[in-house]
Amino acid sequence: MNRFALALASLLGLCSSTVLAWGNHSFAAYRAFERMPEVATAAPVPVESLEVFLKAEEKAIEALLKEQEAWASANLEYYPARPAGLAFSANPARTDDARRLAFLMALRVAPDSKLALYVQPDPQLQAGTAVDATRALPHSSVNTLPQPPNSTHRFVKINPGETVTPLQVIASASDEPDYGLDINLWGDSPSDWGKVYGFGPLSFGNPAVNFATQSPFHMGFFHESRVIYLAAPFLKKTFPLWRVHQYTGLAALAWRTGHPYWGWRFAGLALHYVQDLTQPYHASVSPGDGTLKLIGTNLLAMAGMPRKKNELVVLLSNRHLALEKYQTQLLRRAALAQQDTAIEQALRNPQRDASYPAWSERYTRDVVARESHDYGVELSDTLMATMPPLFVSDPAFDFGVKEAQIDVLTELGKQDATQRAQLDAAIAKLLGHFGSHSRNVLRGVLQAGGVKP
Repeated sequence: MNRFALALASLLGLCSSTVLAWGNHSFAAYRAFERMPEVATAAPVPVESLEVFLKAEEKAIEALLKEQEAWASANLEYYPARPAGLAFSANPARTDDARRLAFLMALRVAPDSKLALYVQPDPQLQAGTAVDATRALPHSSVNTLPQPPNSTHRFVKINPGETVTPLQVIASASDEPDYGLDINLWGDSPSDWGKVYGFGPLSFGNPAVNFATQSPFHMGFFHESRVIYLAAPFLKKTFPLWRVHQYTGLAALAWRTGHPYWGWRFAGLALHYVQDLTQPYHASVSPGDGTLKLIGTNLLAMAGMPRKKNELVVLLSNRHLALEKYQTQLLRRAALAQQDTAIEQALRNPQRDASYPAWSERYTRDVVARESHDYGVELSDTLMATMPPLFVSDPAFDFGVKEAQIDVLTELGKQDATQRAQLDAAIAKLLGHFGSHSRNVLRGVLQAGGVKP
């Protein structure tokens, strides 16, 4: 790797600690789908364990995963072929645990992934209502990563055979890939599975920081300048498109074969990666900064003057985190207060859906990521003009270190009302993209699964 690429990889590696795109995806997903007829009027579905689905359909799953591997090799640049020994093969004689492990390793996700039976309740419906203590699940039952301070997640156990609404399933699952599924999958990761998955060394980020290792699966830098790619080809070694392909295919298979719970669950998993790419900080190396600035910053770092690069890392991280925390607080406050603000209306608004092309394999890259990348400059300018300068313009302040003690909602309440309205409008625009793309992808996957509206 050349010195420019090393400097850029360092910048990305430090920024990848802010890999979450939208905080708790379920908050936005509930609003995006609550009035979509295909979801809102769908009949409740019986809960089913993953083991039951795998045992019933293992021959079909074997064929599907073989087809998906061929697709990835033909369509994804820098895709490392799955080692032959990890291919999923039907074997009705093995145990449920062995079949589950074989499936997870064929997908090349973390084999300790929980994939528990749970839902995240809609905070709008839970306002003033206590969760049944006998059904409340601890964080560790659902997520292999440590519980962060001030977590907004609430998990409720569901049991095989009982029914849940598709809205609950898809909204809950849309947050699930942040629960450890893509952790430590690399050859230089401190995990046993990373040594056999064949991905090679981590594209960017610190392999010793587990959360950072999911970054190349949740980010996609598809629309940078040719100069950047020539200097740093590793930017193309990202895999959100692959995860979308895997989970949409599994969702369609589950629906076609009579497993609607897993149809909605896999669809939610796929949507997570699409939704991540609606966030400009996941679709651009440095939103708001042009190629010349990025190259100049890295050239200085290569010359032994890293101050500009280090400051840029802090500023990108701060802006990403401040935006994420503010929109999460806005959505949660509105839900608990039963408010319907312009942001909730933007998430639900179907009027823009038809302005985009129909779902296809190119949609995530050519429509979602392109729009997000192009919005980066405007978003960066808006954050700097409307957020407290300490949060977004001061490289001496590390938002990530202080985050647990920061209430962005309260701090913005002290700002000029016009400035805050400008910021809220920008968030409504972004979440409007989140809602439209989520619905468009789901329509395509429902059609592939033979599900009639």
